[in-house]
Amino acid sequence: MGQDQTKHQIEKGLQLYQSNQTEKALQVWFRVLEKTTDPAGRFRVLGCLITAHSEMGRYKDMLKFAVVQIDTARELEDPDYLTESYLNLARSNEKLCEFQKTISYCKTCLNMQGTTVSFQLNGQVSLSMGNAFLGLSIFQKALECFEKALRYAHNNDDKMLECRVCCSLGNFYTHIKDYEKALFFPCKAAELVNDYGKGWSLKYRAMSQYHMAVAYRKLGRLADSMECCEESMKIALQHGDRPLQALCLLCFADIHRSRTDVQTAFPRYDSSMSIMTEIGNRLGQIQVLLGVAKCWVSQKELDKALDSIEKAQELAEGLGNKLGLLKIHCLCEWIYRTKGQQRELRHHVVKFHECVEEMELYCGMCGESIGDKNHQLQALPCSHFFHLKCLQTNGTRGCPNCRRSSVKPGFV
Repeated sequence: MGQDQTKHQIEKGLQLYQSNQTEKALQVWFRVLEKTTDPAGRFRVLGCLITAHSEMGRYKDMLKFAVVQIDTARELEDPDYLTESYLNLARSNEKLCEFQKTISYCKTCLNMQGTTVSFQLNGQVSLSMGNAFLGLSIFQKALECFEKALRYAHNNDDKMLECRVCCSLGNFYTHIKDYEKALFFPCKAAELVNDYGKGWSLKYRAMSQYHMAVAYRKLGRLADSMECCEESMKIALQHGDRPLQALCLLCFADIHRSRTDVQTAFPRYDSSMSIMTEIGNRLGQIQVLLGVAKCWVSQKELDKALDSIEKAQELAEGLGNKLGLLKIHCLCEWIYRTKGQQRELRHHVVKFHECVEEMELYCGMCGESIGDKNHQLQALPCSHFFHLKCLQTNGTRGCPNCRRSSVKPGFV
């Protein structure tokens, strides 16, 4: 299969894929991969297969094609191809929650400065790196990456990238409990979809609606949350988007738990867990297990809650997800206080405060923990964040957290 025929077949596959005939599109692309003699065509079809398998939640296959694409890029001896293939390798590892590998591959991409493609892809690289840092609960670096990605999106007038970054920022602020910002950013993403997204994939609309649903639930606006989540789930089902289906099922379960309807919540958690396990979303599995534990706590079934927490802790430790561990220690603290088990209680109190300190989850001005309550937060240019009320009251001549970390231990 020559260059022109390869190009024609790739386009045929894209048309099938865009009309929701995924399996037929995959058959066309696999045939191209098998028969083409054009390395550039092979590189491009591998890119199509990587995207398709990402959206279907087949992350291990996505990684397999990304590795083959790297080899093809080396064969082509073109730094542009190599940059793109390393980004796909980073994304594959991000989806599989291999966050340290994601960061490493993103840094490789950023070190390939000077290529035409690298300037176009730097925003996507920064976004992927930000998501990885967020998975590791390294919040300052995550925010730095998201803000960098947003600057690239604005400079290149890349509305799709801006939409994706806004959703990630919504997720970021959900984690640190500034729910007004957690809602603002996905609402901004939804506006971008309405204004520019006529030719975009519906996944962008679904993605923004899901993140709005999460923020609405956190704000206690459960009817709005349910409405957004239902719209997101409808699109996810139409497009066979398994990862988004799993997230929507988790959100539905959390809504029912917020309504104290745990009997409806449990089967939603089970369905979400089934898909999360199938696709390899271990971060999602931690969220499901913590939701289940909270249901058992509300039912006064504390030993069953501890069983779920134990599984969540194993996953969180394996991923290096510090925020998951903080939530686990917080929940265990409450359970062991209720059970009157002082030794276990003290252990989890100590571990909780260690997590807060390690993640710098405290306001450098008032000293209180960030994320205890829904407080509005404000980031300084260095990406350290503080309570907005503290900044307004006290002002700052520089970041107190940066000043603290610059003091040498020997001279304290």
